[in-house]
Amino acid sequence: MTAKSGQVTAIGQALIDGTVAAFKSNKGWADKAIAQLPDEKLHVALDPNTNSIAVIMKHVAGNLLSRWTDFLTADGEKPWRNRDGEFTDTFTNRSELIAFWDSGWQRVLESLAALSVDDLSKTVTIRGEPHSVPLAIQRSLAHSGYHVGQIVLIARILAGDHWTTITIPRGASATFNQKVWGKAQYQIPK
Repeated sequence: MTAKSGQVTAIGQALIDGTVAAFKSNKGWADKAIAQLPDEKLHVALDPNTNSIAVIMKHVAGNLLSRWTDFLTADGEKPWRNRDGEFTDTFTNRSELIAFWDSGWQRVLESLAALSVDDLSKTVTIRGEPHSVPLAIQRSLAHSGYHVGQIVLIARILAGDHWTTITIPRGASATFNQKVWGKAQYQIPK
């Protein structure tokens, strides 16, 4: 193995590992937001033209299951997927919704764990369109992150005064920075 091929392998593994960490972070933020709401609020749409958290969760899980089942060998849009049905609120209880939600995230994490660095040079298809494996990964991560942001925002609105911040609270950056880096604030470049 040459130094260059070793470096490429390290970069490829860093891409896979970073992707796993990013998917886990996104799911963690959504889970923390969802946990702050009673069951009935998961089904509240802020407006007739928007989706409830339950519908967004169903859509994300359906998308992840489709995209990451047989990721390297089958088109990412599976014939068994009912995308339009994902936008209908059909889950009657929280445990069924969470089980389906978790199944999508489990599928992506299992598929990523099975990827090798060599797989990064392959091409996959999504709706018949070829994508490099890194592009397909980034597309899925961006899609999930987009919807996780929606979930967190909707949960924040619906929780109202009962919300517990899931990242650094407003006004607490200096305290966080002091704890982590021993500095209370950032130095702004001139």
